[in-house]
Amino acid sequence: LVYKWFLFLHKLSYVLGIAGYIIMIFTLMGLNFIFGLQSTTCMDTGILLLFYGLYYGVLGRDFAHICTDRMACKIGYFTHDGLPKKHLDDGVCAVCDNRLVTLLENSGDDEDAVEEKTYRLSCGHIFHEFCIRGWVVVGKLQTCPYCKEKVDLQRMFKNPWEKPHLFYGQLLDWIRYLVCWQPLIVTFVQGLNHLLGLE
Repeated sequence: LVYKWFLFLHKLSYVLGIAGYIIMIFTLMGLNFIFGLQSTTCMDTGILLLFYGLYYGVLGRDFAHICTDRMACKIGYFTHDGLPKKHLDDGVCAVCDNRLVTLLENSGDDEDAVEEKTYRLSCGHIFHEFCIRGWVVVGKLQTCPYCKEKVDLQRMFKNPWEKPHLFYGQLLDWIRYLVCWQPLIVTFVQGLNHLLGLE
């Protein structure tokens, strides 16, 4: 449930960013005059949507990464020294600690079982599809939650329509690095300009 929420926020920030970008391109091409809209209003709206999409995308990914570490430590399968505190039972997702096949509450037989989509990693561990997607895409962890083996993202996302989330995640990482390093870069360039007398 937690990863479904963060995946929803990730997709929402993705849609906001794309909508802002489309509105900006729409305005730059002059198509806003067809609808009788002022270019400053359209451009401001596009920049605002793009900014909020990227901002909440970065914030959501960082918060999901923190939650991922806390959840993994609480469950007990993941520790920083590499030795898990407890053993993963068969038929249990290591991310959410729920059974992979859940029975309907009113029935006692296995025929009425509701099976969620699962995904098997190259290491052999099986997870709910949304759990492992949240762990890899939103939580930025490219390892198995149980054994820490590297997850092959190209094999995991075979369809081309599933890969924009990976590219968007990489864009959010670059923006976070830019925001983090920008004050140092500006200070270095200003110091260099002052040192060389290029003010």
